[in-house]
Amino acid sequence: MATQQRSRSRRPSSSRQRGPRHVEAVLDPTWQSPYAPSTSERESHQQALRHYGLQRKRAEMIIGAVLAVALLIGTVVSPWLALAGLAIALAVVFDVRRYFTSIERRGASLGSLVESTFQPAGTTKDRQRLLTVLDRLTATFGVDTVSTFIIDEAGYNAALVPSGASYAFFVTNAMMRDFELIEIEGVVAHCLARQRLGVLARESYSAVVKGSLAQRRELAGPGLTYRADEVAAAAIRYPLGLAGALRRCERQVVPANSFFSSDKYDQWRFIWFNVWSDRVTRDLSDLDDVELRALALEEW
Repeated sequence: MATQQRSRSRRPSSSRQRGPRHVEAVLDPTWQSPYAPSTSERESHQQALRHYGLQRKRAEMIIGAVLAVALLIGTVVSPWLALAGLAIALAVVFDVRRYFTSIERRGASLGSLVESTFQPAGTTKDRQRLLTVLDRLTATFGVDTVSTFIIDEAGYNAALVPSGASYAFFVTNAMMRDFELIEIEGVVAHCLARQRLGVLARESYSAVVKGSLAQRRELAGPGLTYRADEVAAAAIRYPLGLAGALRRCERQVVPANSFFSSDKYDQWRFIWFNVWSDRVTRDLSDLDDVELRALALEEW
């Protein structure tokens, strides 16, 4: 009886109560975030620029063909005609090369062009807030050497542009004054996301080339602000901060004397955070529209 009682009071084996063995999760080394820019995506933007450069090569091929014909005719008719055709063709080739070299140089130094357009502004507190946000986010996005400028402008906007071997970030003092810190963070992240996507060269070229609005928009890349919003929101992990910044831009009516109502803005519009600051009626079929971008982030 005592033996039976002892067997009843014995603690059950812990091995019988143990559940399934815990197995640590193994991360897939090939997994990539769907919001992170891929190599193929960045290459597609380089291809867009190469396509633009192809127009340059195509013009040279046409000129070369004309030169060959002129030389052929000149050899048969007169050597002087051949020399004249050669001189004209070489002059045209030189002019084409000089034009496109100028575009590349101006696009790469767009930072100095933008800086010379505006007056500096901003309080010491504003500059400190901006530097704090920018220092943290440049580390997150892997961007080095960014110069910051707070510019005197009543409109809400910002831009990150090439400046030689580095970058220049511009933000209006109105945005620094009226936006919450988390909204400023969203704007900065959006601009850095454009660099991460590899679209800054496309945008800077669109700001310096001649052409219609539709042609320049095609060069800059329609809808790429929407894509940059995705990358930025995933990086800062707070879509509503960026959505709040877009809502403020949506509600603002830009003054008639603002830079963002000028012809210069129309030429440079695709480098800016809000490419449609002067748009009165919203267009929800346009991925670059600030209201559509805000709605997408609010529903994330």
